[in-house]
Amino acid sequence: MESSLRAAPADACGWSVPAHDALPLGPRRSRYAVCLFVINEAERLHRQLGKMQAVDHGLDVVLADGGSTDGSTAPDRLAAAGVRALLVKRGPGRLSAQMRMGLAWCLGEGYDGVIVMDGNDKDDPEALPRFAAMLDAGTDHVQGSRYVPGGKAVNTPLSRHLAVTLLHAPLVSLAARRRYTDTTNGFRGYSRRLLEDPRVSPFRDVFTGYELHYYLAIRAARLGLRVAEIPVTRAYPAHGGVPTKIKGLRGNTLILQTLARACLGAFDPPAARAA
Repeated sequence: MESSLRAAPADACGWSVPAHDALPLGPRRSRYAVCLFVINEAERLHRQLGKMQAVDHGLDVVLADGGSTDGSTAPDRLAAAGVRALLVKRGPGRLSAQMRMGLAWCLGEGYDGVIVMDGNDKDDPEALPRFAAMLDAGTDHVQGSRYVPGGKAVNTPLSRHLAVTLLHAPLVSLAARRRYTDTTNGFRGYSRRLLEDPRVSPFRDVFTGYELHYYLAIRAARLGLRVAEIPVTRAYPAHGGVPTKIKGLRGNTLILQTLARACLGAFDPPAARAA
């Protein structure tokens, strides 16, 4: 195995992708990739990887790291956990920048779609085969939901439950012109057709924080692409702190501002806004 990361080649598609390093840990074996977004998740990441190994999902696992310093992304340990590649963002930006990095790399590797998850052990990987089946069936945006029949919300903080069901999901649904129930849930699937559609253009540097999750849900539905929700389980710890990168008044205010801009079409491609 290589002992160090190598710089990823410049993208040839005109996409804006953050500077990053890529370390392949194994060959491509599947039609779809599962991309986990992490930064200093410590043992939460490895509990999740262990659960994923116990599920017969048949998908390649890619780690999109925002710059962890806690040792959780040591390549030998990731390889033993079945991870196919480690990507480490070196450029600016937060979650959406990690998403652009991970999605672009997966498309460049020839995957027909990408299933995305947080790497903090809140999502049950038992749903992975259902995501793959929906992509196989031609769905372009597959949204995991704890609020549809078969889904489970375990220990969800009351404030989050109310924010999602009374504010976030209704506003995204209004903007998308179709009903969503769990619009802050990062367990999703995206088709290659969606990600490469010039009317979507997700590989732009306007996407740095949490914009891309919200934008893709709205834009896919507004363009008439195939969108669906499927049941998933999202579980918060019964004790201790809530694993999240959104903290305090400033963090929540930023989320509301981003949500408003996404619903008003501020992230649509310039040509679409001018039409």
